[in-house]
Amino acid sequence: MQYLRVQGLVQGVGFRPLVYRLACELGLQGRVYNTPAGVCIELQGDAAALQQFEPRLQDRLPVIARIDRIERVTMPDEPNLVGFCIQPSQDEIHDSGEILPDLAPCDDCLAELFDPRNRRWRYPFINCTRCGPRYSILRRLPYDRHNTSMAMFPQCPSCLHEYDSPADRRFHAQPNTCSDCGPSVWVETVDGVRLDEADPLEQALDTVRRGGILALKGVGGFHLICDARNPAAIARLRQRKQRPHKPFAIMAANTQSLDPLVQLSETATRWLTHPGAPIVIAPCVRQGMLPDTVAPGLNGLGVMLPQSPLHWLLFHEAAGRPVGTDWLVQSQSLLLVMTSANLSGEPLIHTNADARTQLRDIADRLLLHDRDIVQPQDDPVISVLAASGAWVRRGRGVSPQSIKLAVTDPPMLALGGYLKTSLCLSQGPRAWLSPPLGDLASVESCRRLQLQVEQLPALYGVTPAQVSVDLQPDSYGYRLAQQYADAKGIPVSLVQHHHAHVAAVMAEHQLTGPVIGLSLDGLGLGEAGELRGGELLKVNASGHERLSALKPLPLPGGDRAAREPWRLALALLFQLGREDLMAERFGHQSLWQEVAQMLRADINCPPSSSLGRLFDAVAGLMAVCDVQTFEAQAAMLLEAQVRQLPEPDASLWRVSDGNCLDVTPLLQRLLEMDNAREGAECFHANLIAALTAWAGKAAHEQGVSDVVLSGGCLLNGWLRAGLVDALQRQGLTPRLPIDLPPGDAALSLGQVWVSIMRANVEREREQG
Repeated sequence: MQYLRVQGLVQGVGFRPLVYRLACELGLQGRVYNTPAGVCIELQGDAAALQQFEPRLQDRLPVIARIDRIERVTMPDEPNLVGFCIQPSQDEIHDSGEILPDLAPCDDCLAELFDPRNRRWRYPFINCTRCGPRYSILRRLPYDRHNTSMAMFPQCPSCLHEYDSPADRRFHAQPNTCSDCGPSVWVETVDGVRLDEADPLEQALDTVRRGGILALKGVGGFHLICDARNPAAIARLRQRKQRPHKPFAIMAANTQSLDPLVQLSETATRWLTHPGAPIVIAPCVRQGMLPDTVAPGLNGLGVMLPQSPLHWLLFHEAAGRPVGTDWLVQSQSLLLVMTSANLSGEPLIHTNADARTQLRDIADRLLLHDRDIVQPQDDPVISVLAASGAWVRRGRGVSPQSIKLAVTDPPMLALGGYLKTSLCLSQGPRAWLSPPLGDLASVESCRRLQLQVEQLPALYGVTPAQVSVDLQPDSYGYRLAQQYADAKGIPVSLVQHHHAHVAAVMAEHQLTGPVIGLSLDGLGLGEAGELRGGELLKVNASGHERLSALKPLPLPGGDRAAREPWRLALALLFQLGREDLMAERFGHQSLWQEVAQMLRADINCPPSSSLGRLFDAVAGLMAVCDVQTFEAQAAMLLEAQVRQLPEPDASLWRVSDGNCLDVTPLLQRLLEMDNAREGAECFHANLIAALTAWAGKAAHEQGVSDVVLSGGCLLNGWLRAGLVDALQRQGLTPRLPIDLPPGDAALSLGQVWVSIMRANVEREREQG
């Protein structure tokens, strides 16, 4: 008998039914069952059949499954063993550390959804072991129906038969349901009147076609939807949601429908058709195909395919309810604006009650259902404007995320930072990164963080030995970490912002150091409370050393300067000794003289080494953006100006004796340029060269070959690709976040890595 223990993402994905079918096909006897250490398979039979089992298993692995390791042991045969069976799981399995994300409908379910002869024809909650809701409906582990929001829907005899049949693809599909026993969908007015006189999908589509705004309850929360070809509808949505410029994403039925809008590379297509159904930011190929107000001023457009049966049914309705699946590969005319339903600065709306109260002044109709969303999550976003792709945000469909660590123990909990807050929990060789929970700028966001701090360790069955948080004592996360530590009797580990940025990438690449870390973002506090955002670190297991930083730029008005790039442009002119240009360039701003006086008197002008603020300042200087209405707007508009990069000029930057990177000559050159495109291209090309020279010098001096690139500025495709190429040409190894966003959503993973390393170093010191 062969005994195989399979470890990886192999539970809850239809893995055991696959093993059952394969064993029966090969005429093998034995059993398969879940254990806390993984899935165990016991096989006996013909030697040739046994030899074929493992290769066939790998070939037929479900898309979402992942095998990390297979342990093989030869055992004596059982003489009386007959047939093959799936044995019940052990109680309280905490899933070998894995919780599955929510998955878009698979091809088999779509075929049933559009087949009038099938009992699930046009049923909005169709699913099987290869697709459907997972994390969004989970209350606790183990992942069984009674621990999900499907507990209130007992299965009918037909569904129960499928659920109990090992050969069926719905064997132990926990959300299994049909129209006889499962959730239902309906349309309401904003006054709470339920409209039962017509098909809900017909009413929903009619709302969109008439130029209205539809609120749809999706998988992780509510979407606001309107016709992407209707400028008036888009204008109403922007006005009602108070979102004047931030780009909207577009949902289409298939890639064929998107071909006229965006350039779909192989990478873009792979992500669009991924079971997680993320939003993919791809280069625009034709202007004028959609109203400019969809993504004003940008060269990229966020596009996505339907993520749930309910979304699919909108397109099916628009196509005239075709029979079969041929229409799925034919271009469809319907294009939908798809944006998260939340008020400015508030978490995603995910309950019917909140939708009724908070969306009544935004939506015209609500498409609701009665399956509760337990774990709300926003849509994931990945940018493919650079060839390698970069996660802007992980969320529904790709979270929670499991990361294999190179270091283990003790178990840690980390609370991230102030913006894009996430939680990270570790035990043994695994860390689990939560979906982003939003910014801690509202009471509701803080409440959600507090709830998740209690829920996440309980969900995974982990008792943290320590809690970590960003070094920002005036934030709610900092106070909550202290309260949690006091209540649990465990210590708090404070981790500097940019140290955590670098450490997150080290954790992903399983590095323990030493590395040179280039951390480039908008803001992070230093140990003394200084405002940082562009610094060079040396990081290893014992901690970090700050090697140098960008030349600081004053921020007139503090936080207000980050929202008003014209203020930062004035600061540049002041720093360059060109006050004579202030009135000429910014006389149209009513407060320009007041800001100029603040700079001269050095009043409320804290210095910052932030590269993010430098991008804002250059955008203001080039008249690309005076005032930002959403985060990183100025930098994105500046990036959109670039078509190609000129050769850099090494005379446009210098590294001072203190290793401070000074790009003053570059900024002086920009003053000579009136053309925004020319200025943006000159800035990007020379900034990339300057940062490369700066980091390369430090790496060679320190005798280190790994250069970690981190921070939100790495979402700039030109900067990301340019730094990688230039560092490689210096013989260095650039390390980018690949499966993580480069911004603050990954801070909690870095905090866990730092805290584990500190604990291990301290233990070795005590033992040594």
